[in-house]
Amino acid sequence: MQAHRDIQVDDLDGETERARTWGAALEEHQPQEGVRVLRDPHGHPFCLLLPGA
Repeated sequence: MQAHRDIQVDDLDGETERARTWGAALEEHQPQEGVRVLRDPHGHPFCLLLPGA
């Protein structure tokens, strides 16, 4: 079983790009506006989300 982290951010596009520079991969399926689902370099899922998303 894997843990899933939700991380609230103010700049979704900027933080998504920063995570990608650290090796995260953007998942093909994105569930809703204001949320980005990614996987870290080890394959663990996490979400970046805007307040209220």
